[in-house]
Amino acid sequence: MDRDREQLADFLRTRREALQPEDVGLPRGARRRTRGLRREEVAALCGMSADYYGRLEQGRGPQPSEPMLAAIARGLHLTLDERDHLFRLGGHSAPPRSAATDHVSPGLMRILDRLADTPAQVMGNTGETLVQTPPAVALLGDQAGHTGRARSIFYRWFTDPAARLIYPEEDHPLHSRLFTSDLRTAYSRQGSAPDRPAARLVAELLDVSPEFARLWSAHEVGLRRPETKRLRHPAVGVLDLHCQTLFDADQPQGLLVYTATPGSESYEKLQLLTMLGARPPGS
Repeated sequence: MDRDREQLADFLRTRREALQPEDVGLPRGARRRTRGLRREEVAALCGMSADYYGRLEQGRGPQPSEPMLAAIARGLHLTLDERDHLFRLGGHSAPPRSAATDHVSPGLMRILDRLADTPAQVMGNTGETLVQTPPAVALLGDQAGHTGRARSIFYRWFTDPAARLIYPEEDHPLHSRLFTSDLRTAYSRQGSAPDRPAARLVAELLDVSPEFARLWSAHEVGLRRPETKRLRHPAVGVLDLHCQTLFDADQPQGLLVYTATPGSESYEKLQLLTMLGARPPGS
């Protein structure tokens, strides 16, 4: 499929100009004259250099890869129809609209942009972290950077001991049950066909994890979570946090937000983590 440089550039420009600073959690400022967002602001939202994005918008850049187009679609808060159009203009087929889409809806992205000082992340229904706020990276580590089957916390939990370090050891049995219950819910919603993402994940875990096989055979569904979740951080110790989830009505994704009771020790620790920055890998 051939790309359309001119139309791609025009589409990027119009989508950029349609976004307002408030839409992505940025201050407007008294001297802003640009209609919509600046190119460097969009580039930062997409995780790419301003020069690279600028060349695409000027119709003189290289053909963008599929991962790059996915990042642009997320940064520009595109709808699924707009994302598909972007891919075709960039010379690629539109990604399949499966039950495990990685595209985050504009509505969830708008909410996430307003939580810049709060640990929050969007997750798919098979346990993939799709996007995180900086405080979430500080608290939980870079969970959106995994690739392959390891993108799923369900898979990492039962195959990688390092994935369990984030929770106190005495809480591990409960989280094993909760993750298995969550995966069963995704499995029942997607169906048992071998090509469904949840079914593939279940089959792999049954092969490699006796613990998962035992819990899967118990058929626990809809387990209630405790009111607070205990998380362990190597720099500040254990935090008692509330975790609220907002589900997307149109896509199988949820926005997780972590908060602490104001004035509590965990609240102070959470404020400190924002200053400490990213959690060390494997801790």
